[in-house]
Amino acid sequence: MEYDDSQTARDLRDRAREFMDEEVIPTEREYLGDGPVPSSVIEDLRAEARERDVFCPQIHEEWGGGGYEFRDVLPLFEEAGRSLLGASAMRVDAPDEGNMHTIELVGTDEQKGEYLKPLVAGDINSAFSMTEPRDGAGSDPKMLKTTAEKEGDEWVINGHKWWTTQGSEADVFIVMAKTDQEAHPYAGCSLFLVDADADGVTVERDIPHLGPSLVHATHAEITYDDVRVPESALLGVENEGFAHAQQRLGPARLTHCMRFTGMATRALTVAKAYMSEREAFDSSLADKQSQRFNVAEYETELHAVRTMVRHAAAQITAGEEARVPVSMCKVFAANTTQETIDFAVQACGGNGIGRDLPLADFYEAVRAFRIVDGADEVHKRVIARDAFEEVSDPSIDNTPTF
Repeated sequence: MEYDDSQTARDLRDRAREFMDEEVIPTEREYLGDGPVPSSVIEDLRAEARERDVFCPQIHEEWGGGGYEFRDVLPLFEEAGRSLLGASAMRVDAPDEGNMHTIELVGTDEQKGEYLKPLVAGDINSAFSMTEPRDGAGSDPKMLKTTAEKEGDEWVINGHKWWTTQGSEADVFIVMAKTDQEAHPYAGCSLFLVDADADGVTVERDIPHLGPSLVHATHAEITYDDVRVPESALLGVENEGFAHAQQRLGPARLTHCMRFTGMATRALTVAKAYMSEREAFDSSLADKQSQRFNVAEYETELHAVRTMVRHAAAQITAGEEARVPVSMCKVFAANTTQETIDFAVQACGGNGIGRDLPLADFYEAVRAFRIVDGADEVHKRVIARDAFEEVSDPSIDNTPTF
């Protein structure tokens, strides 16, 4: 289905698909069950991605990217998701993709030169440091405890973060901290660029977690103890950290949706191929009606995800925040991709849980999607709040009863 993608988007998708089929997936097969993949292999794939003009397409050319419109890169993100190596190879991988987007949106030219350009090139890594342990910020970010206080021409940051993706490998952190202790947190937080080697920054540990074996994925616990950064480390406008975070999270959630849709699509393709070849009880699995109907349902739901994401992306491109459509996409995509991949594992039986196929890694990777970038329940709260905002039906007597 071509949806309503532009010719530019379709051309970019086709190049990405060829790159995935000819370079990334064959490389993946060499390391299945024997990961993680060495960084030198990723570097080789990135060099090939540059040659094929599918490297970091979402960032402006001035900073080393391809300069494509957000709406036009979505099909490429889906292609990238077909292998756990795809996003890194094309430099559309989380969390760097969202962090690059944030710096490009609200950073100064100096910040872009110092951080964005080397991020695009893949010379450095980044992390978004917002989530906090125990009674700090998590699904409810207004519980943020980390502070940044002004002392002369410096900011002094103190706080405790965890689940900072790629934290132990990051060269720079985007840290969210309270800068106005009297204001409501939504109006009193700011973002800061903090070098990982700054005095007072300590990566306490990598948190053990569920995840695939093919790629090395870390989530770190970090403390900031009287970390001093210059005024120039402020990213964006003071006390506008939540607004800037929303600018980051909306598009990032949609790119997540497309990457995982690509993962689920490939999982379903693997399952269909296996079902067509595997015979049991006098016919192939693909001839069993219940299995065929399952495939039909997941094909339909994946089509719905792609359509929903494009609709939300069009609103963002038009300058709207699109919080409700993005939340709808996030919940629906996360559950659809999880269910599709779970079906693929089941359909392939013992082969589904083996490491000869990518399905086991996909299965371990997809479960986190219902939690990261906002848990299902948080997004449902956003959707429900909007749904009940203007309830008016003359057929219902709303007179209070006691």
